[in-house]
Amino acid sequence: MKKILAITAFLCFGFARAQKPAEIGLITDNDLYTSPVNDQYYTAGTTLFYRYLSDKSNDKLAKKIYDFRIGQYIYNPQSVRAEDINVNDRPFAGYLFGEFGINYFYSDESVLKLKVQGGVVGPEAGAEAVQRGLHKVIHYPTVRGWQHQITTTAAAQLGAYYSHKVLGNRFKEKVDFHLLGELNVGTIWNSASIGGMMRISLKRPLEAMYNSSLHNSVLNKDKETYKDHRELFLYLNPNLQYMQYDATIQGSHFNDTSPVTFPLIPFRFNAEVGVKYRYNNWNYSYSFNYRGKELSNNVISGFYYGSIQVSYML
Repeated sequence: MKKILAITAFLCFGFARAQKPAEIGLITDNDLYTSPVNDQYYTAGTTLFYRYLSDKSNDKLAKKIYDFRIGQYIYNPQSVRAEDINVNDRPFAGYLFGEFGINYFYSDESVLKLKVQGGVVGPEAGAEAVQRGLHKVIHYPTVRGWQHQITTTAAAQLGAYYSHKVLGNRFKEKVDFHLLGELNVGTIWNSASIGGMMRISLKRPLEAMYNSSLHNSVLNKDKETYKDHRELFLYLNPNLQYMQYDATIQGSHFNDTSPVTFPLIPFRFNAEVGVKYRYNNWNYSYSFNYRGKELSNNVISGFYYGSIQVSYML
């Protein structure tokens, strides 16, 4: 509970600072958003976020946005009846975190995102209680086997994301292409990925990346620009990931007390396909996410989940 209060206080600091153009919203991930029978591996996630626009900009930097988040991720084996440790084809794990990020949006439509996370993996993350409560509400079977979850490890993460526009102004400014890379290092994940991004407008010419909801950069000093403004597009993001370490699968760097762990498959193919819609002060999105096979055993496979985001610009 003390950790949760500390993370909440961390977010409130952002609220207090941000008497500026700001956005508040919710991201919810669940494998049930893609299939009513799919309930495994990365099974659910909830993130609350608050971001605000900095005053600082120049000829090269179109916008700088500060981002505060608090979230929880939940991981399960394939079977919800996993009292028997031998049917745990992926460890149970929960991750509770707070995050602070600085996002730079450049006039050439490049994007640089930097973030720091702190939190905990283990029983203190509260994943078991949240999942039991959710399954009770929707009348799903109680998940059994949380006694085998990854044991406590403190989370300290750094991350960087960069996107660069390589092709634009195609098909009457309704399609563009970007190359991107991401790096994460810390006590929970060490990973690197590289891939591509394509936007396809379904309504009007694409917004510049520093005004698009793709990377959450729609905040503007002139709030009148939100009125009667629409943005609707599809996006595709295939990428190749190298994962060097994952505490939710391998257990902590600092102890070997987790009852179920597995070696990683380091190289994976991942993909995300989604649609984003913006009208006035509201932003909405849905995405289908595929993740390649993560670890070595004879049962596990690649998996998929859906993600829904709703936000409002204050």
